Amino acid sequence: MLPATVARHMEFSTEFDARIGQGDVTLTARDVELLRAIDNHGSINAAATALGRSYSRAQQRIVELEEAFGDLVVRTRGGSGGGGSQLTDSARRLLSRYDRLRAEFSGVAETAETVLTGRIVERDGELATVETPAGVVRALVPPNGDEVRLTLRADAVTLQSPSRSPDADRTSARNRLEGTVLTVDAGEAVALVTVDVGGDVTLSALVTDASVEKLRLHRGTPVVASFKATATRGVSTA
Repeated sequence: MLPATVARHMEFSTEFDARIGQGDVTLTARDVELLRAIDNHGSINAAATALGRSYSRAQQRIVELEEAFGDLVVRTRGGSGGGGSQLTDSARRLLSRYDRLRAEFSGVAETAETVLTGRIVERDGELATVETPAGVVRALVPPNGDEVRLTLRADAVTLQSPSRSPDADRTSARNRLEGTVLTVDAGEAVALVTVDVGGDVTLSALVTDASVEKLRLHRGTPVVASFKATATRGVSTA
């Protein structure tokens, strides 16, 4: 089983950017950076300046976050100290929660990798088209050699219903492999799903529990697994 968490839901990007959602508002790594800058610099204005951001936009974002997560920043005006801002205990708990989630799920994503072996059939700079037992895949490859081993982290894979999967030319995730679900290892916030994509290849994907329910994922469910070429890294085996 995956580690339990208190998050409502989490999303995952190719670079593994943990996100905590509350209603329609999502706390991202960019928001965490802003909150920590406020803590370090003592004011929203100084934090925005240090991060190279607009003060008005930073202020607006804090308001949006507080509408979802409650009071996060205590503001003081003027006075002999010149005023400033500091984080509330709720903000510090939220940051700690974010750190725990990132550490826990990053560990899962790093260990749950799909490995594909294949042969390069066409090169386009650092990218190449690779024939694998599961189908043709675009990937980042080394400059030399035709035989490669590709690795793909589970958090870089998106699962969709075949009837709702967009055409390859309408998404940046050009790699698309059709398959059927083998297992769903559900945690409290996310699930590790394994998919049979043919050619004796099993692909791993990290999805939210909400997606498991929405897609009705269980053994035998048909899915389309999509992922970006830049998320698929190759090393030469020749």
